[in-house]
Amino acid sequence: MELNIAHLYPELLNIYGDKGNVLAISKRCEWRGIKVNVFDINIGDKIDPDFFDFYFIGGGQDKQQLMIADELQRQKEFLTAARDNMAVFLAICGGYQLFGHYYRPHNAEDIKGISIIDAYTIAGNTRFIGNVTVETDFLSPNTLVGFENHSGLTYIEGDTKPLGRIKTGNGNNGQDKTEGAVYKNIFGTYLHGSLLPKNPHFTDYLIKLSLQRRYDNVKLTALDDELELLAHTRGIGRKY
Repeated sequence: MELNIAHLYPELLNIYGDKGNVLAISKRCEWRGIKVNVFDINIGDKIDPDFFDFYFIGGGQDKQQLMIADELQRQKEFLTAARDNMAVFLAICGGYQLFGHYYRPHNAEDIKGISIIDAYTIAGNTRFIGNVTVETDFLSPNTLVGFENHSGLTYIEGDTKPLGRIKTGNGNNGQDKTEGAVYKNIFGTYLHGSLLPKNPHFTDYLIKLSLQRRYDNVKLTALDDELELLAHTRGIGRKY
């Protein structure tokens, strides 16, 4: 089996080591003998929605988001087609915000998103920083652990649903106890950097979804994840 990954704008959207998510997927495929082809997509590059199985976009500061926003508008048709072809997306923080309708900064014009999920973000007055634990309905174990650092307040609507429920931390907006968003095979979240290395069960879920675009009866060989999953059984993400 073979997996084609598009890493969107890695030079501009890679705050807090978000590239580690692509490395985690690549390694877990490599250990199973699955060939992975990673393509860096930079400003001006073309996107073939039929070629890529998995798309990753990381986070950045407002300056980087402004630089990428116009480029994403140019790619909107192709990314929407990829979404509707059931390609898999993982969007972190700033990338997550730009996949919604808009991000509204303080005292500035809205930064327009590409609306491939039904969500919008407004700049808040408080920065949410710290460990996060999320409870999901589709994973086993059913938790995600990670680290958030954002002041944007994201609200999801319509057919877009939360990635999970906040057990520790603030999540989307610090009010409705949700974290992240899911629509079709798009997954958005505020969990930075070590999200997939800390959550191998989620990594494998994304790998399997991505492979199922082209292959039937996808089964992934089990890997030894004992150390990683200790974060889910020993309370990482708890407030002390």
